[in-house]
Amino acid sequence: MSVLYEQSAIFVRPAKTTDRYSNEQDDWGEAATRTPVDRLNLQPGGGSNEDTDDKQVTVTGWLLLSEPGTMPDLRETDRVEYDGLVLEVTGKVGRWPVPAGVRHIEAQLKEVA
Repeated sequence: MSVLYEQSAIFVRPAKTTDRYSNEQDDWGEAATRTPVDRLNLQPGGGSNEDTDDKQVTVTGWLLLSEPGTMPDLRETDRVEYDGLVLEVTGKVGRWPVPAGVRHIEAQLKEVA
């Protein structure tokens, strides 16, 4: 394993529930699927910004890279738990193909604190 990919995280996929009006909703509670994933590199990236209109909120961008040769199952609707933080996937997950198959994934994440 490369020194760059020694981090671990938990990918959280919401369960689907239906409210009393038959609207489908994400359930991030106990019914959510939690998958531990190793061989990752997570780092702050994309800067941060502050919203001070209504309350003090800082949004920090993160970058997730999987080790070359790995292809963890991460979707744009998932969340990532890392180092006590809950990060949301923003946009599509990049899958980088090579002639022999998919080489690795990249995803932009955001932390709202």
